[in-house]
Amino acid sequence: MKLTQADFQERRDRLAEEMGPHGIAIIATSAVAMRNRDADYKFRADSSFFYLTGFAEPEAVAVIETFESIDEGYTYSLFCRERNRDLEIWNGYRAGVDGAVDEYEADEAYAIDLLDQEIIEKLLNKQKLFYRIGQQAEFDARVSQWIAEADAQQRRGNGSPAHVIQLDRLLDEMRLHKSAKEIELMQIAANISSEAHIRAMQTVKPDMMEYALEAELNYIFGQNGCVPAYNSIVGGGANGCILHYVENDQVLKDGDLVLIDAACEYQLYAADITRTFPINGKFSPEQKALYEVVLKAQLAAIDAVQVGNSYKEPHHVAVRILMQGLLDLGLMQGDLDQIIKSERFNQFYMHGTGHWLGMDVHDVGSYKAEGDWRNYEAGMVVTIEPGLYIAPDDETVDVKWRGIGIRIEDDVVATAEGPLVLTKNVVKSVTDIEALMATAS
Repeated sequence: MKLTQADFQERRDRLAEEMGPHGIAIIATSAVAMRNRDADYKFRADSSFFYLTGFAEPEAVAVIETFESIDEGYTYSLFCRERNRDLEIWNGYRAGVDGAVDEYEADEAYAIDLLDQEIIEKLLNKQKLFYRIGQQAEFDARVSQWIAEADAQQRRGNGSPAHVIQLDRLLDEMRLHKSAKEIELMQIAANISSEAHIRAMQTVKPDMMEYALEAELNYIFGQNGCVPAYNSIVGGGANGCILHYVENDQVLKDGDLVLIDAACEYQLYAADITRTFPINGKFSPEQKALYEVVLKAQLAAIDAVQVGNSYKEPHHVAVRILMQGLLDLGLMQGDLDQIIKSERFNQFYMHGTGHWLGMDVHDVGSYKAEGDWRNYEAGMVVTIEPGLYIAPDDETVDVKWRGIGIRIEDDVVATAEGPLVLTKNVVKSVTDIEALMATAS
């Protein structure tokens, strides 16, 4: 399933309506990033640029201009690389100016080399300029130069827009609310990612290297035409207590847990899954006790993703259950409410319980409105990922607990009917994990 040009046009229609009359929006795609010397990273289009255009080539800028009356519609221009047979032999097909019109339905198309020349005329006598301030320093400098050149024509009765507005304020809000098609794409990403996690559970064994287990994930991603949505975390034992551990170069030891935070991107839409399971297929009593606390917190936090609830409600729910669990196990002492008020829980749970998810794994969209945590609305997608991390050198707890890191993460859509879990295909109860791993041994 893919988005069509009609989908991208509908997004441009909405943006133009939000811009109002006499406006111009300018948005550039990502720059090509150098990996080292003559090697580039594989190009990936800027999410917001692609969201509006569906155009995945580098060196491109989209321009949307609205007229005196919003009823007159708008003009969509695309600046892109020209066709070049010699360069296409080396680096692949280009749509070119003609393709920008014929394939991507731009009203006008120009060679990217003409951007500095053509954009001045488009800026003249517009009242509002919308662009992504602060995204790319080099592009900021170019926009400033364009504004100065437009202002230089004031004696001719022209001039630059009087108001410069952060385009992300409009685009981020649009992207935060997912359409039915977007959720379908995210479900596909979730299904592929779920398959990868299941494969990891079925193939892990003691003395395997973390990177070898990561390769099992990447195999499933690649077989489905996907790439990782972010740097995969495969942390065995105490490495699971490092929140952003990505070295993945240690031996997976018998008796330890492995924490895997990994997922793929499908058609530029991301999944985000974490599962923690025993390398030898069997939880120890201490591992099981902590795992059950995290799972209980996660299930309750998912239930709190209800339309009308505060964004922060799942976190409050999770923290209370996690801390009560640690009190019951003797890892913490004191009054539950006081522990929460003083934030003593940061010793074992130091991150939030989720984030927006979409085209970016940490997706765009404000978390607050007018100073307060915003409420869930239908179509918002959030991760729910509580965890407990007992540092290997934490002498405040018995040695049997030390070095255990556990996180459980799923992708959840807020709907009018309640939370929809996109990643439910990956088992997560102790019984189901052990049963699945037993069948593979």
